[in-house]
Amino acid sequence: MYLTHLHCPRCDTSHPADRPQNLCACGSPLLARYDLAEVRKAVDPAALAGRSADLWRYRELLPVAEERHVTTFGEGWTPLLPAARYGESIGVPDLLIKDEGLVPTGSFKARGAAVGVSRARELGIRHVAMPTNGNAGAAWATYAARAGMRATIAMPLGAPTITRRECVAAGAELHLIDGLISDAGRYVGTLIADSAGSPDGEIFDVSTLKEPYRLEGKKTMGYEVVEQLGWQVPDVILYPTGGGVGLIGIHKALHELRELGWIGDTLPRLVAVQSTGCAPIVRAFGAGATRAEPWADAWTVAFGINVPAPLGDELILDALRDTAGTAIAVDDEAILADLHDFGAREGLLLCPEGAACLTAARQLRAGGWIRADERVVVLNTGAGLKYPETVDVDSLPVVG
Repeated sequence: MYLTHLHCPRCDTSHPADRPQNLCACGSPLLARYDLAEVRKAVDPAALAGRSADLWRYRELLPVAEERHVTTFGEGWTPLLPAARYGESIGVPDLLIKDEGLVPTGSFKARGAAVGVSRARELGIRHVAMPTNGNAGAAWATYAARAGMRATIAMPLGAPTITRRECVAAGAELHLIDGLISDAGRYVGTLIADSAGSPDGEIFDVSTLKEPYRLEGKKTMGYEVVEQLGWQVPDVILYPTGGGVGLIGIHKALHELRELGWIGDTLPRLVAVQSTGCAPIVRAFGAGATRAEPWADAWTVAFGINVPAPLGDELILDALRDTAGTAIAVDDEAILADLHDFGAREGLLLCPEGAACLTAARQLRAGGWIRADERVVVLNTGAGLKYPETVDVDSLPVVG
């Protein structure tokens, strides 16, 4: 394993990686660091070509030392699909969709759960807990069961019903919260505090960015996009941003690839896409702020990005500015319209969070921020079938 330590990007403190860690003492998330000089000696892009088509093909850049701890359902290596017909209609002919709806549990959250659970298992953790807007909880419950670990999940009542069923089916202890993910987070915090010294064992907090290894699974989306493009970077990557772990992870992956010498100096412009009903990052980015203020009365049909106070706000904003990217908020009516239009043109039912990125791409192209000759990648972070309410079939006529 080439993992060397955990690093605090806010106060520059190093932390050991051989024990469970949550946040730095300063309150910042921690980032896993690797001996990239040694990785460069051990592997190169050509060596990856013959490996298994899953995220573990990048094992030198992942934090699990012993293969026996790897907990997997074959996640990763999702297709990068051309969407030329829809792309032409919005003036972006080289539009590509990274379809994360095809991973286990039907969302990109499986990447974070696979690596996070595997590393937790390796560090001796037996019981994990987290708040979730739905898909992350379903993924962590599923992978925890696979690893023989206990999982406690707190989920807002408004989360997609199917994700509740996934948690229950995986044997997790599920708590439904009348409120937002921030309310679920406070509930989980109380459970964890109460578990200290319990004869049943302490519960480890795996909330978004409160442990460092979920991000390591998510960053593999960045590796895959680049490898699938022949070790070339696209011009723009649009990412639906709630907690922002995937965007932070892609940014981290790009920097690691550049330091390895596997890509050039130019990075894709990263775009954080939010809903007008919950846009703390967009507001902070527009104001030139380094932190985001909590968003009041948050609500959007794209429930996965309904995060009023993301813990990783500094890291998200840094990724946008480092890559000359931007942040944009789109409204729910446009999200649903583009979801339907894309499905009719391309035959793929996106999740509403992925459709939000289509709306953003369309609006950014119309405003000139995206050029017609640019290669643009949209992250579809989940299977549209998990959101049946986005497609209205009740009004169809019945015949026969």
